Amino acid sequence: MAERPRVGVTGNARRWSPSWWCTRVALSLAGANPVRISVRHQPDEQPLAALVIGGGDDISPEHYDGDINAQVRTDPSRDLLEIEWIRYALEQNIPLLGICRGAQLINVVLGGDLHQDIRDMRQLTYNRPGLLPTKQVYLAADSDLAALCRRRKLRVNSLHHQAIDSPGEGLRVVGRDLDDITQAVECGRGRAILGVQWHPEYLFYLPSQYALFRWLLHKVR
Repeated sequence: MAERPRVGVTGNARRWSPSWWCTRVALSLAGANPVRISVRHQPDEQPLAALVIGGGDDISPEHYDGDINAQVRTDPSRDLLEIEWIRYALEQNIPLLGICRGAQLINVVLGGDLHQDIRDMRQLTYNRPGLLPTKQVYLAADSDLAALCRRRKLRVNSLHHQAIDSPGEGLRVVGRDLDDITQAVECGRGRAILGVQWHPEYLFYLPSQYALFRWLLHKVR
């Protein structure tokens, strides 16, 4: 039997972390050997075949010239750890999937910036946080993501109040909601980078969401 590819998954350091456990299940079903990474969980020295940057607290505003006086909940140690891992993935050219905060941080590392608080931008979109797929996202017809999900419109969950503003170098916006806020980005230069603003790990029972984890393993192979 072929050895399962090792896929790093960054996230918070809490002992009980639902996002880690759900991501672990989704990746395991897709054929990976998930490896947890946090400020308390350091992987061994074996190489990783792909990387998932998970969701969580806000990104510290100094990383994207945001308002440093804004009242936000941040995790500076996690920021620095994940920035190092994103740079590692870019240098090693391994597939990279960003989830919510993770998509935002990939964008920041690539030179993009963020909307620090999107709540005042909401006009048409239901914005109460939740794990169920209540929000509509529209995908670009010619995007890899639309082909991957086999549809142009998705219903997704929503746990964020920040979002990508200007995309970073090499990234293309391929998903937007009804308020035209960025919901997905992908790399337009042949590199395996995908970032989504929602949480597919809580929706992996849906074929369109499980497809994101299968994509990551496909890119490894």
